[in-house]
This record gives sequence, structure tokens and C-alpha cells, in this order.
Amino acid sequence: MSAKPVIVGGGPAGMSAAMELARHGVACTLLDEASRVGGVVYRGPLREGVVLDYLGERYRENMQALHREFEQFRGHIDVRLDTRIVGGSDSELFALTPDEQVEAVPYSHLLLAAGCHERSVPFPGWTLPGVIMLGGLQLQIKSGVVKPLGRTVLVGTGPLLPLVACQLHRAGVEVAGVYEASAFGRLAKEAIALLNQPQLFLDGLSMVAYLKRHGVPLHYGWGVVEAHGDAELGEVTVAPYDAEWNADLTRSRRLPARTLAVGYGFIPRTQLTQQMGLEHRYADDGYLKPVNDDWQRSSRDNVHLAGDIGGLRGGDAAMITGRIAALSMLLQLGRLDEAQALSRRRACLDELAAVLRFRKGIDSFTRRGHGQLALPTSDTVICRCEHATRRDIDTALEQGVNDLISLKMRTRVSMGDCQGKMCVGYCSDRLREHTGKRDVGWIRPRFPLDPLPFSAFAGTQQTEEI
Repeated sequence: MSAKPVIVGGGPAGMSAAMELARHGVACTLLDEASRVGGVVYRGPLREGVVLDYLGERYRENMQALHREFEQFRGHIDVRLDTRIVGGSDSELFALTPDEQVEAVPYSHLLLAAGCHERSVPFPGWTLPGVIMLGGLQLQIKSGVVKPLGRTVLVGTGPLLPLVACQLHRAGVEVAGVYEASAFGRLAKEAIALLNQPQLFLDGLSMVAYLKRHGVPLHYGWGVVEAHGDAELGEVTVAPYDAEWNADLTRSRRLPARTLAVGYGFIPRTQLTQQMGLEHRYADDGYLKPVNDDWQRSSRDNVHLAGDIGGLRGGDAAMITGRIAALSMLLQLGRLDEAQALSRRRACLDELAAVLRFRKGIDSFTRRGHGQLALPTSDTVICRCEHATRRDIDTALEQGVNDLISLKMRTRVSMGDCQGKMCVGYCSDRLREHTGKRDVGWIRPRFPLDPLPFSAFAGTQQTEEI
């Protein structure tokens, strides 16, 4: 059987691309590690019969519409759920199947739409039980329908903060306060850019109004300093941040809390693109992202990128870029001629332009300050897998380490199971601050990208006797 197009990631980008291919009669394989398509944004509850009223009517309608449309094309799409990609080469991927076997998946064309993961921000107490990342908390109430315990404090930056605060409050959670690190004045300066997506802009205003109406404090220019507790979280210290996010400890406040949700943005999920040797570059915010052109092609013509893996632009942009990637594959497969493909791509790019102008405003408002790097104390754990502390990193920098590979060799950061997803962002920021260089290297993930169970090797034949 000849290879066909393969899509990694069943979120809005992957679903959009698969549907576009199906409209032109092209069958594809869609792989996703979850048990339901839709991605983090539109996966929905994992249990049948659950109605998520607290997430909002418009969100529910958009999610249901996307799933209904996708079902219309399901006959052309080989959907493989609970399937985790652990590596890839020029012609095939290696997937851990639901029955815990490693299987080679050949492809003629490949779309990588693996999304992003949350940016970890180390501070004293961030490893305490009860401290959770904001996106992870939202995923719990969306898919698992699990609510946090007790008084909940939200800290971080960006539109996800008030959104999750409203959803939690509607779900009956006690939201003690929302602390946005960026000053309100910075948000006001981006009003023109934000009006490029008027519905989203109005949604933001309505969320702020909802919080005020229900007595949920929303503080701009405030951020986290420390989490306190013995066996679990008991209190949180927050303080005003200046323009560079330096905390004013003389005005700090200590709040009782059982749950602290921390959301300081996201990083493209590039472990597979790096392992496959695709070309990457640094974004303005310091993260690494794979390079793509206006057709969403990577540095290899038959490998495409869509959604947040190619830059953080949100769900609407993900669907548009997924469609563009599919148009490119259809052109390469001869299902569209160049004029048809160019005309349809032009319409997509016009639609994308407004989204990107809006996103530029969000990025400017949520621009991180260097002061956040000073939050960890000397004994704060930075790499949770290898228990490397800030003291270890400071010592390495004092000894002349000036790139990530050397830092890894000296301190063991990123040598654990997560291969640096949790710690590399902070380490990269510290190196750039210390050296003044934009490019401090990156740690290329190794195969397998995730730990494999012993059962994955059960079918391996012993070829020689020892």
C-alpha cells in the first residue's frame, strides 16, 4: 500500500487540514495522543452526556459545529486516537499505539500540528501540590470536568486569565483573585490592534465586566512571588510588578489559597520538528520555532506546519493555516492547479491577516519582563526531572557556561523524561540575559520523545545470542 498524507495533531489545525483534503477526495491519516479530536481548545468532555454550561454558549456552539463538520468527512480520514508520536524520519513516523506497540507510519506528505505547551515559570514553592498551570486547569474543567479545591488564585498574563476565572466562577469555584502581570496602560495602547477581532475584543470586555459584577478582584500589574505550604499549598504571595516585571516586595500581599493557577504563556511544541532536523529560528519572545513559508511548508517541501507549532497565534489562525497546508499538499499531489491553489490561499491569507494584527496586540500587551527571572531563590528547583536548582545554574554561569548544551552537560538540566519541556525556557532566558546573545543554542530532543513501556519491545526478535 502506497504512503498517503499524514497529519500529527487532531486540534483545529489538523482537523481543518484533514477536512480540506477530504473535500478534494484525498484520504489521509490523522494521529492524536488524546482519546478525542478537537485539541485542547475544542476536545470537549471525555465523558458522554456532560453539558459544559459554565464554558459559555458561544464556545459550546463553536465546538459542536466543528465536530459536526468533521464527522461529515470521517469516511476519508483514518483517525487514530490514543496514539503518541515518539520519533520521525524523512519518510515515516514512529508511533506508540493504544496497545503499547511501536509502529512505523509511512507518509507521502506530512503535516505537523502538535500545538504548544505551557511556559514554566519557576518561583519558590512552584512544585507544591496545589500549584497548577493555568492551561492544565482549564483542560481539567473542559475535558475531565474536574474542579479545583477551595480558594483559587490565578496569576500570569494574557486573555486566558480572565477567561478561566469566569469559567471557574460559573462552575461554582471560589476565585479569590486574578493577578495580571502586565499593566492596564499597556493593554489600552493595543486597543486598535485588538479591534481587528471585534468579537474577541467584546468577549474580553464582557469577561472583565463579569468578574467585576461578581466581586472577583482583577489586579493589573501584579504577579506571583512565592507559594507557601508544607505538604501542599496553603498561601500565595503576590506583589506589584513594574514595567520589567520586577516585584516590589515592600507592597507584597499574602493570600490564603488551596489552588494556584499559573499562566505565563505558551511555547511551540517542537520536540518532533527538532528531532526530524527541520530548520528552526528564535522568535522575538525567545522560544524556538520551526521555519515555514506562505504555503506552511517547512524546510522540507513535503513536511508542513500549522497551528501553534509554527508560532503562537490561537485557534482561529490554526484552522486557517491548516487549510493553507492542505492546499499546498493538494497542489503537490496534482489535485489543484497552481491558479486554483493560489486563489484559495490568497483568501486564507486575507483572513489570517486580521487575526495576526489582533495577535500582535496581544503579544505586545503580554510581553514578558526580565524581572521574572529573579523570582527563584538559590534553592528553587528549576529542572524538576533532575532536581537542578537555581544555585546549580548560577554556578555554571559563573564558571563560564554560555550555551544550552554546555549547561546541560554541567547541571543535567533537560536530561529527564520531559527532555527539557519544563526547564529549557527558563535556562535559555537566563543564558541570553547572562551572555547578551540572542542565540544560545538549543537542546535537540532524542528518540524516543516520550518514555516507552517495556511492552513496546515485546515483539522484538532477538537476532543473536549472547
